[in-house]
Amino acid sequence: MYESFYSLSGKPFQLSPDARFFFNSSGHNRAMAYLRYGLRQGEGFIVITGGIGTGKTMLVSNLFNELTDENVVAAQLVSTQINEEEVLRLISAAFGLAHENLSKAALLRNLEAFFRARRAEGRRVLLVVDEAQNLPPRSIEELRMLSNYQEDGQALLQSFLLGQLELKQTLQSPGMEQVRQRIIAGYHLRPLDRQELQAYVEHRLALVGWRSDPSVSDSAFDAIFSATGGVPRRVNNLCDRLLLFGSLEELHDLDETHVQTVAEEMAQEVGHSENDEIEHVRARDRRLSDHEGGEMSGVAVESRLLRLEDEVRDLRSRLTKTRRLVKQAILLKLEADDEDDDIV
Repeated sequence: MYESFYSLSGKPFQLSPDARFFFNSSGHNRAMAYLRYGLRQGEGFIVITGGIGTGKTMLVSNLFNELTDENVVAAQLVSTQINEEEVLRLISAAFGLAHENLSKAALLRNLEAFFRARRAEGRRVLLVVDEAQNLPPRSIEELRMLSNYQEDGQALLQSFLLGQLELKQTLQSPGMEQVRQRIIAGYHLRPLDRQELQAYVEHRLALVGWRSDPSVSDSAFDAIFSATGGVPRRVNNLCDRLLLFGSLEELHDLDETHVQTVAEEMAQEVGHSENDEIEHVRARDRRLSDHEGGEMSGVAVESRLLRLEDEVRDLRSRLTKTRRLVKQAILLKLEADDEDDDIV
């Protein structure tokens, strides 16, 4: 709807991952470097974690877009709470193998035959598991068992695991030692900082023919950062609505007040505010807290740091709103004083 008003060739802030819009922030660049490193190694696990909406699935989309090498046979699995037999069934389906009404033994035989056939063709097999935090420990252990298939000292299957912070808790839990020994690299993806957020927004706009219409002020970018915390999915949601708002109001210059208006409207529509997101992080922190001898685990410490970062972002957002209200109050006071002077 707003595309024609701003003469854009498409929607710059769609939610579905599209490799064309991949933005090479410092964090995403590091994560992609680990994935490419893993491809070169051809064995073991690469683990990428990150909060909700930080761009993990976009990494997968970009990785698959780069896989022009016909020597790699890749499949993606978006996991749910499934047991070890069901995960084998889903992996078989992802590679186009028979999987219905087969026993676990038959599934394993088919997978091994598939891996060895690809090896005979001089090809490698890659499995990318998205939302891997949903996998129970026994299902992850099944993935490790699949990585045991080798030929001439080379692994027949390589796996990349992408998931939320809970994935770290699972991997660091007792009984996961053998899996941890197979992890050759790992990275935690964080939200964009203020400068990266502006570059991210302008990058996406430029890809659909943006020519500074609408213009976006520095204060507007500050407000976008305060409202979203730099989480790409939140940024996409807010900016999409901001452009819609701008087109409906026939605006060609967007500033802080417009961002605040849209953010407040969105919060009212969905029935929750950023405080709900912070409470989610707090609840996650409570779940992940693991005290051993009075000391927190590494996962709990990192979770608490993430919680504090979210609280800081919330405080910044409240401060921005307070400043705006103060400015409005001052302007109203000045107008009232001017009216009194005119009366005198």
